[in-house]
Amino acid sequence: MAETIGSLVDKISIFEQKCFHMEEETKRKDVSKKHIEECKKKLLILKRQRNDLVKELDELFKDILSGKKKLKVYKQFKMYNLPEYRK
Repeated sequence: MAETIGSLVDKISIFEQKCFHMEEETKRKDVSKKHIEECKKKLLILKRQRNDLVKELDELFKDILSGKKKLKVYKQFKMYNLPEYRK
């Protein structure tokens, strides 16, 4: 997977939010036991997926620090609101 540090951190933060809210579902008193059990199963999957991303981020950091991979800096060339690009 060709990920950047930023994209991995973004995905991890989304999974953290999903885990938080799914765990909240497992603590509800106003739902069925079936709902709670399904949420517990989903929470395990979400945590596994989050951990995979954390591992990938860790490996990317190691590769960068060892020189195995290099960070690329992409220049932005904006063309809007510039008179020379207007027709």
